[in-house]
Amino acid sequence: MRAPFLPLSVILAFLGAAIAWYDGFFHPGYVILAGIGILLGHISVDVLSEYFDFKSGIDKNTERTPFSGGSGVLPQGLLNEKQALWLGIVTFVLLIPIGIYFIFSTGWLLLPLLVVAALCIVFYSPVILKNIWPEWAPGAGIGAIPVLGMYFVMTGEYNLNVIVASIPSFILVHNLLFLNEFPDVKADTAAGRKTTPITWGKKKAAVFYSIMTILVYIAIVAGVLTGQMPVLTLIGLLTLPMAVKAIRGAMFFDDMTRFIPAMGANVQVVLFTQLLLGIGYVLSKIFEIGLLWQ
Repeated sequence: MRAPFLPLSVILAFLGAAIAWYDGFFHPGYVILAGIGILLGHISVDVLSEYFDFKSGIDKNTERTPFSGGSGVLPQGLLNEKQALWLGIVTFVLLIPIGIYFIFSTGWLLLPLLVVAALCIVFYSPVILKNIWPEWAPGAGIGAIPVLGMYFVMTGEYNLNVIVASIPSFILVHNLLFLNEFPDVKADTAAGRKTTPITWGKKKAAVFYSIMTILVYIAIVAGVLTGQMPVLTLIGLLTLPMAVKAIRGAMFFDDMTRFIPAMGANVQVVLFTQLLLGIGYVLSKIFEIGLLWQ
């Protein structure tokens, strides 16, 4: 399940719920149920990725790091292929009744998000990774869609505010998978994958990663300046020093002693930026309520 990465799902659920609460909507039961759904989707895509990576032989050739190369469960024989496949299928199937419930309780406009998310889960490893710029899928499926989906089940609608607020999540989760692909270039190439570090080359890909990381902070500032995000979400900029560390380390993609710390910094940027954004929304609502009481 790649458990160390699962807190991302909890943070995404928190961020989506925080935005909805800031806009005046909150349903504790929906938060819990939708949060479980987001977590199940994350587990499913992780497990199915492990299964397809093992079937294709990637797991046998990849250079494992603390942040890439899979969990090692299947190569070590801790589970067999059939068990992994069933775990991925079961967690995916458990999503279906949750999705159906929310479609009928909050509206049919949730369906397009669920369809895209389902396609990302099922086809990420066997299909999407074999096409140019596959990193959009995790950016959408495990980044923007959970935020938009959580907001929708709270409010029954989408608006420009939540769309703008989901942009940093798209970029951050895109970058999470993106940087972790660098050590796997050789194994992924042999398996016919077309990740950006393969199709562009590591040097250009590292520059692209840097630009995308900078865009996260530009998006936050722009969201505040245009009034789409509250001022206190600027606390998300506190992760900028971590981002600088990740960008600098990304340029040393052939030196694992420098690149692995960059991958770690990238994970911190992804998790803490979104957590701080959620806290920014919560604090903004608290101050708003406080002013109303005066």
